[in-house]
Amino acid sequence: MTAKIQRGMRRKPDLETVYSINADGSRNMLQPADVRGRWHKRRNWIFLALIAFYVIVPWLRMDGAPLLRFDVPNRTAYIVGHTFTRDDFFLVFFLLTGFGFALFAVTSLLGRVWCGYACPQTVFLEGVYRRIEIGVEGDHHPRAKRNKGPWNFDKLWRKSLKQLLFLALTLAITHTLLAYFLPVEELLPALLAGPSTHWVAFAWTMALSAVIYFDFAWFREQFCVILCPYGRLQSALIDDDSVVIGYDEKRGEPRGPKGRAEGACIDCGSCVNVCPTGIDIRNGLQLECIGCTNCVDACDSIMRQIGRPEGLIRYDSLRGFQGGKHRWLRPRVFLYVGLALLGLTVFLFTASGRSSFEAAPLRARGMPYTLEDQRIQNLYSIHVQNKGVEPRRFALEAYIADGAQAPAVDWRLGATEVELESLGEATVSVFASVDRALYRAPFPVGVRVRDVATGETVVVDLNFQGP
Repeated sequence: MTAKIQRGMRRKPDLETVYSINADGSRNMLQPADVRGRWHKRRNWIFLALIAFYVIVPWLRMDGAPLLRFDVPNRTAYIVGHTFTRDDFFLVFFLLTGFGFALFAVTSLLGRVWCGYACPQTVFLEGVYRRIEIGVEGDHHPRAKRNKGPWNFDKLWRKSLKQLLFLALTLAITHTLLAYFLPVEELLPALLAGPSTHWVAFAWTMALSAVIYFDFAWFREQFCVILCPYGRLQSALIDDDSVVIGYDEKRGEPRGPKGRAEGACIDCGSCVNVCPTGIDIRNGLQLECIGCTNCVDACDSIMRQIGRPEGLIRYDSLRGFQGGKHRWLRPRVFLYVGLALLGLTVFLFTASGRSSFEAAPLRARGMPYTLEDQRIQNLYSIHVQNKGVEPRRFALEAYIADGAQAPAVDWRLGATEVELESLGEATVSVFASVDRALYRAPFPVGVRVRDVATGETVVVDLNFQGP
């Protein structure tokens, strides 16, 4: 391949090299052509819905709480009406496991449909940044010609305007993301007040803006090819029955110019020109393919123009392209779906069974008990946290466990009632003492913490100890 390039021959995508990287290691900046078609329209509607979802979600509330927000300073997350604190962090494992295996199941069935339709990299690059670039600089041929030409006024103003629009869009994306971490009611005043009032958030936003701008303005397809691990999992998740985008070699070969080709493919190169990662889909399934369907629309358009049936490049399984019939249900699909359901079920069951407030014992410092005036005294510390979005009052009541063989206990509570703001917390000291002469062995005690408004109760189990 290097020898071909040195002899001046036009380089074509192959299976041995990455087309976006030149033989000398430099970047081959791809200039994919614009494409129109039924799949392009469907993807644009999906992109629009996902971007609208991204913008609107921070403004939505459920049961008085944000629909989705991550309060980093308070180590709290609001997810669809539920409040999760640092003590619920273990649930993240089951949530990520469930979604991860669900993605595996979808990939084994439909290939990289996530990459082509829902990945933020694709949604913003193909749905917004690429549209700006084509609108300002034109389609593939004028853009490529201008890039190779000298710097003049036409090239300067187009490049400058494009980068300014990229910067504005990047700042809009990152500031919208900021609304997932700050209350939206505070976001606009914080922006108007300047960086000094929220310098940490400002620093993170600017750093993230720089990364996103670099990605969408220059790095682009390299993120999918080099950094994203999901593409490398493709070979392990996809089999001969997975529905992918492919080329019907039996129908298309042998290819050649129109009128002289024995197969349906006239070797026009349209499928290569529109590919955002620079591959030739006719070489077979490749790591760089993100399932964007650009080649499908481009090929269908050519087939219509020359009066041949569409579908030379289409969605099908490798078995289907070979003339067989693919199977939807396979062992790996059952495995992935089962593991996904297990993770999500554990998450939902555990999350739904959580109390709307937390009450737990804190380990007291020093000895577990003390002796004072012939009485054994235990000290307990009860931590109470309000996980709701409204202020709430909680009543505390100490008790001896039913059936316990225990002497009379003298209780002293630091407070029998506490009022807490949203995410507020308090620590209440509980003293318990018994006559030393009556004590025989440790016995179970506890503290009931009750929400005064709803009656919801959490029991904190304790143990009275002595010599």
